[in-house]
Order: sequence, then structure tokens, then C-alpha cells
Amino acid sequence: MFIKDLSCISPQQTYDEAFFGNEVKVHVGNRYAALEPGYGVLIPAGLLRRMGKAVRMGVGTGLPLIQKNPALDGIILGTANGGLEDCLKFLNQIVDYKEGTLTPTNFVQSTPNAVAGNLALMSKNTGYNTTHVNKGLAFEGALLDALLLLEERNAQALLLGSIEEISDYNYNIDMLAGSFKKEESSSETLLTSHTPGTVCGEGAVMFVVEAERSVASLAEIIDVEQISFADEKRVGEKLSNFLERNHLKHSDIDTLILGFSGDNRNDHWYSWLHQELFPVSNVFSYKNLTGDYPTASAFATWMAVQLLIGKTLPSQTRYFQNNNTNADKVLIYNHYKGVQHGFILLSK
Repeated sequence: MFIKDLSCISPQQTYDEAFFGNEVKVHVGNRYAALEPGYGVLIPAGLLRRMGKAVRMGVGTGLPLIQKNPALDGIILGTANGGLEDCLKFLNQIVDYKEGTLTPTNFVQSTPNAVAGNLALMSKNTGYNTTHVNKGLAFEGALLDALLLLEERNAQALLLGSIEEISDYNYNIDMLAGSFKKEESSSETLLTSHTPGTVCGEGAVMFVVEAERSVASLAEIIDVEQISFADEKRVGEKLSNFLERNHLKHSDIDTLILGFSGDNRNDHWYSWLHQELFPVSNVFSYKNLTGDYPTASAFATWMAVQLLIGKTLPSQTRYFQNNNTNADKVLIYNHYKGVQHGFILLSK
């Protein structure tokens, strides 16, 4: 599966080229809000006013790609909490208005597939349209779906992506559950905090993927793998089988993108993988810039493509640097709360 085009809205200036000029936004606190661009030219004001944040970001990243690549056979997205804010607003209205006259906007945008639906309606795309909603493996599920469709020749080109927003309600629940840091922190000190909890992030990432390589291809997504409720031994075995299946050895992986989040309860997974299995590979981090959220691996995939096409990432992303700085085979490893583990393999 070959990536032809991509777009990203995140807590950094990734929508334009500013991110590659080392212009890194420093976030303070435990909520890293996305830096949204102006949507005025792209989305009519009447529609924009009624859009929730998840739909707004999803359309803002996906619609320009569809306009540049109109011959798409479908739209596949992954999300865990997409549209949750509107869903809870609608449920509260049911209580407040005693099931009377309710606002239809929140109802329409309350489902996870609202983003994929809006993209299809606005672009008149009548192809395959689905949204994967399986927490920390939602993007990996969308990737697998796209790989299967393209390999079976049921599609030639797809829009693939993920969307996540910070919902006040869900944030409060996760905060009470101990998922986020209670002390004051910043993105500059997150990875060295050595305290329980991480920070909450959000964003939208979209890719145009094709079955065949072309002159416009930027990188190749070779394969994806996932495992849940596993210990280090099982994760290591799954990874070894994953690489063997793709005719690779551990030494072939020159670059790792790992989901270090500053949570001292879960970051040991990444340290173990790097030190035990890939001790000489370059290591990049990203959650110190974007925060942590279930589909953060989509941002890591966006980063991997930038590395593979030769872009220079900000120094804040370099966790461990070896002498060899050229990326050829990139392995992304991310886990969600130490339970769901996903691997994504990319190549030049």
C-alpha cells in the first residue's frame, strides 16, 4: 500500500511547513489542543457553524486531499472518541428538554462515523465508507481494512485516516481514573517527569493510499499488526513473527517511532523494545508534542512519511540518535494504556 498524499491537524503547526522549521508549540498543562487552520475557503460558513470540532478537523484534513485526488474508491477512518462531545450534548438535551424538541445538529454529528459521512456527502463519494471504533487500535484496524481492500483489488485508491477530539466529559472521566498528570507539566519536561499519568491530545490525520506504486508515491506501508492483553514475551514474539513475515530481521529496522508519553507506569514498554530488540536504531518520540490519545499512531505514521521523504523533524522528536540519520525502514510501536499494542511498518 503506497501513500500518495497526506494532511495533518495536530497540537503543532503540521498543517503547513512551519513544523519543519523547528517552530514547535510549547504546551503547558495536561490538555494539548489542536492548532486548527482557517477553514473559511474550504467549508461554507453555514456548514462550518454547525460542525462539531471532530467533524471540522476531519473535513479540514480530508476534503483538500479528496479535491486533489477525486478518483477515490472509498473512505476508511479510525477513531475512539470522534463525535463524543456532540453525542453527550445530545444526551443531555434529552434530559433537559424531557425528550421534547431537540437540536438535530448534535444528533447528526453524534456518531463516530459522522466525519466519514460528511466527507462522502461533501465530495459526492459513493464508494466504500466505514469507520473503525476500537479504542487504541482503531487506526490499526482502519489500516488493515485498507490493506485488505487494496490487496484484493476491490479498490485502487482510498482516503485513510483518523480523528480524535478532546471531549470534556471523557477527559474528566479519564482524569478521575488517573490517566493524566495531576501536577503542572509542560511539553518540554513531559518525557522526563517520571510521574504517573500522561497528557491529553487530539488531532486529525489523513492519507491518500493506492494499491500500485507511482511516481507520486511518498512511502510504502508494508504491513500492520496488533495484539492485546500481552506481556513482554508475547509482544516480542508477535514482533519477531511480524518482521519474519515481511522477510526482515531486527537489524533491518533503522528507525523506531515510539509512543513515549511520560507515564512512568507504561513507558517501560518502549524502553524495553528499544534496548532489548533495536539497540542501534534511531528513536523518535511524538507524544511530547501532541499529547496522548487512542489513535496517536496515525500522527506517528505521518511523521514516518516525513522522515522517509527526507524532511528534518524538530530536535524535540529525537529520543535517541545513532550515526546513521537516513530512514529506510521505519517501525512504529504504540500501545494504549499498556493493553492494546500495535505495530506499523513503513519503507521508502
